[in-house]
Order: sequence, then structure tokens, then C-alpha cells
Amino acid sequence: MAEHFDTPMLDELENGPWPSFISGFKRLRDEHPEERIRSVANSLLGQLEHSYETRKGYWKGGTVSVFGYGAGIIPRFSEVDDAFQASKEFHTLRVQPPPGNYYTTDMLRQLADSWEKYGSGLITFHGQTGNIMFIGADTENTQTFFDEINDYGWDLGGAGPDVRTGMSCVGAARCEQSCIDEQKIHRTLQNNFTDDVHRPALPYKFKFKISGCPNDCQNSIERSDFSVIGTWRDDMKVDQEAFKGYLQTKGRQYLIDNVITRCPTNALAITDDDTLAVDNRNCVRCMHCLNVMPKALSPGDDRGATICIGGKRTLKIGDLMGTVIVPFKKLETEEDFESLVEMAEEVIDFWAENGLEHERCGEMIERIGLVNFLEGIGVDVDPNMVNNPRQSSYVRMDEWDAEAEKWFERKAEEAAG
Repeated sequence: MAEHFDTPMLDELENGPWPSFISGFKRLRDEHPEERIRSVANSLLGQLEHSYETRKGYWKGGTVSVFGYGAGIIPRFSEVDDAFQASKEFHTLRVQPPPGNYYTTDMLRQLADSWEKYGSGLITFHGQTGNIMFIGADTENTQTFFDEINDYGWDLGGAGPDVRTGMSCVGAARCEQSCIDEQKIHRTLQNNFTDDVHRPALPYKFKFKISGCPNDCQNSIERSDFSVIGTWRDDMKVDQEAFKGYLQTKGRQYLIDNVITRCPTNALAITDDDTLAVDNRNCVRCMHCLNVMPKALSPGDDRGATICIGGKRTLKIGDLMGTVIVPFKKLETEEDFESLVEMAEEVIDFWAENGLEHERCGEMIERIGLVNFLEGIGVDVDPNMVNNPRQSSYVRMDEWDAEAEKWFERKAEEAAG
């Protein structure tokens, strides 16, 4: 291998108490048994140091793909390859993780062995996209690496204007608050849109994220165009004996300060006989009390999901949280899952037809209006879609009762049919 590049500026990033990615690069350069990987790591460190010195990036894009796919590879070609030959091509492959990020050690070893054979050895679990990021392949080995991992069951994720890799939380295997089958929902949606993942044909990116309860550990309401969040619609379950145990161990004042007064709708109260009274009609599923007292409180038995559409980070009009489109949907039978997929298809088809180039679904809804969007996807307006209903003093009350009766009749017909 060529002599090590001097990296005085990168060395500074190893100072302090926290781990540094530079240390990982140096371990590859100094300790890896394969000469090719040591050389690539050395070249990469040299180019990065050069970027720090000049305050410029030297990676440019291009076109790299595997047969039959139009996405999943992030091409990177070096503009200073004459000085840093070994890393002149440094493409990233996005690979979809299993739902809930469940791996076996055998899976991880198999992936790592394939990557060391064809790539740089650098892997990120997981990138901001949710994918496993295999960072640093040349053009020739991009195809051979994909062929090998595809043979034993892995597939590329999304990149560009397409359906992106879905994400789901760890779910019922490790969380007592889970209200839905997160992994089945994830697989059902992702498998249905596989063609849209691999062949970009949409206005921009479209993301599915699934959280098993209103804690929303995936942060799906802010990070996905189609957010599925587990919830319940009957009464929260209360174990009064367990609650009394919290009273004895934590103390009455502690529970008042940390549970009762922190309920956003004042739906909790401690009674004179030391039991917990819950005003379920006003519970907004913020999950705070369930998180503080998991032995005493748990979700109800009538469980399902809330569907929110249009969440995203900053692009054209700033951050958006998803808008409630379906307040409650059962997800138990195969028919339930089929109707969920049909809804996702309606949303994507309508957005693909009406969205502007480089416009997320939520931005389209802001532009055309929620009513037009609901009409376009065939979903009825629901009172739960009203923003901050308790805070508006300018709501017309005339004929409200008649309209409410129509809504209840429609819901009864849907339940019967």
C-alpha cells in the first residue's frame, strides 16, 4: 500500500470523549487483513483531509445501477482521482432492512462477508433513510455485490422520486404498548409497492412508516407521507391494585405532579378511595400516563390504527406533520390489510397525477386543499380532521345536529355493511 496520507485536521476529530468515525476509517486502513480495503480507506482519508483543507467537496454524481433497477444506488465519482486513485469510485448501495430491524447474527455476518469481498468494508446501520448503507463500491462490483446478497434474500431500497424504504418500530416483541402488527403492515405495504421502489416514476419521494402505538417511536407523523400509528378506541385498561402500588411506592404527591397534572385534557383524577378515575371521552392518547405507570395502565382491547398523510421534513413549505385521514381502522383480517393497500394506492395515484415535480404529498395537500384531496382519494370528511377543535370560538352551530345525525348514520351503515 502507498504511504499513509497525513491527516492533521481529521486527527482533531478523534479528540474528546466521544467515538469518532475517523477512528473507524483508520482501523480499516491499519488493521484490515485485505490490502485492497486498507488502500481504499487510506485514499478516502486523504481525499477527506483535502476537502477539509480546501473547504470543498469533490464527489460528483453520475449514473450507476444494477440490471432491471433504476434506484437504490447513490453514485459517487471523485473529481480528484488522480491524487486519490483507490477511492475514485465510491458508490453507496441502499439495502432494505427487515421490518422492525430484526436481524440474526448469521444475517449480519453473511452481509459483512459479502461486502468485504466486493466493497470498502464501511457499513451504516442505519442511514437517515432507514436503509442499511453499504458505502464504497466501484462500478463493477456494485452489480456483483447486489447479485450475491439478492441470491440470499436482500433487496435494494429506494432513492430518488419513488417509494422509499419503509420503517417500522420494534413492536409487540419488546413493547407492551403495541396495538397493531407492525411488521405485517410494513411487509404488506412495502411488498405491494416494490416496483415503485425500484423504478422512480413519482413527483418525489413517498415514505411509509409504522409505529405500534401513539408514542410513535418511528416519528412517523413527522417523517412519512403515509403514517400508520397504532391506537385504541375503547376505554384505557386500569389495574387499580397496581395503581395503589404506585401510590405506596411513589407517593400521592409524586403522581399528582408527574401524572395527573400533566394530562393535557385533565382526564385523570385520584379518587378519595385511592383509585384512578379516567375520563376516557377526553383522553387524547398522549401516552404519558401509560409510560409513567405501565403496570397500572395499558391500551384498551379495541385496537387498530390511525392513518395520517403528508408528514415530511423541510422542503418547499417547511416541516409538516401528517394530517389525520382515517381516525381509526381495524387491521386484523386479510380484508383489512387489502383495504389499507387500496387506500395507499389511491393516495399515491392521486398524488402522482396531481403533484408538481419535486413536491411531496403533504405539500400538494397544502396547495390544493384537504377537501379536494379527500374527494380525490374517496374518503369522507370526518370531525377528527378538524385542527384544534376546542380552540375555535367561531364555529356556526345552526344545523349542526342535523349534520351530526347524517355522519352517525353514515358510520352505522359502514359498520353494518
